[in-house]
Amino acid sequence: MAEHKTIQEIKQMLQTDTYTDEEWQQFINDQRKGVQKLIQTYQKKLEKKNQLKQQFEKMKVYEKSLYQKGMYRVAGIDEAGRGPLAGPVVAAACILPEDFYLEGLNDSKKLSENQRNEFFERIREAAVTYGIGIVDNQMIDRINIYQAAKLAMKKAVSELTVTPEYLFIDAMELKDLPIPQLSLTKGDQRSISIAAASILAKVTRDRMMKEIHEQYPEYGFGTNMGYGTSRHLETLKSQGPCPYHRLTFAPVKDFIK
Repeated sequence: MAEHKTIQEIKQMLQTDTYTDEEWQQFINDQRKGVQKLIQTYQKKLEKKNQLKQQFEKMKVYEKSLYQKGMYRVAGIDEAGRGPLAGPVVAAACILPEDFYLEGLNDSKKLSENQRNEFFERIREAAVTYGIGIVDNQMIDRINIYQAAKLAMKKAVSELTVTPEYLFIDAMELKDLPIPQLSLTKGDQRSISIAAASILAKVTRDRMMKEIHEQYPEYGFGTNMGYGTSRHLETLKSQGPCPYHRLTFAPVKDFIK
């Protein structure tokens, strides 16, 4: 009986979902205020989990449409680092298994750094295959950031160990790849495959920028990731660019000595 269980025991059972239907009914009928408060908290948690599940299913619509046609090698592609003044642009391509589920998966920019790092490992472990493409700042200056982002994406696809049957790409077209594809605006919020790729790309790039920070700490790359924060711009003005800056980007080119 629920009355014979302490509130702490019931809390543990709810946290670990280790209760029977009969025990749940007993919890509901338990008149202790502490138990009723636990139930309210637990029901809110279930509601949140259900919302996240529905969001995930909504973001899986494009993948499901292909699964239903017998196409399971679906790669999502996204990049990170088009806007910063320094560092590389990094792209990722990722093929997820049909039964993949990751609660809370979303556009990498909407997640905390801890969430991204956790999801990064879980996506890498679960993926059928994934690839990372990196284009450095010198190549960005040579061919422009748009072409560099496309090049990074193509490199990421070439790193896949399984040839994809279809590509979902975040707001970009890779016309010279002989693979059917769909460009999705805000794709990292509309496709689980692109969302997974966005996390792989961003975490990879952020870690690279933290390594660069060790060489050039004065620019604050460890926290600004190469974006033009006030500290970054002040250092650029006083010291000029470092070897990782994109010299064709304003205002970097204005501070070349």
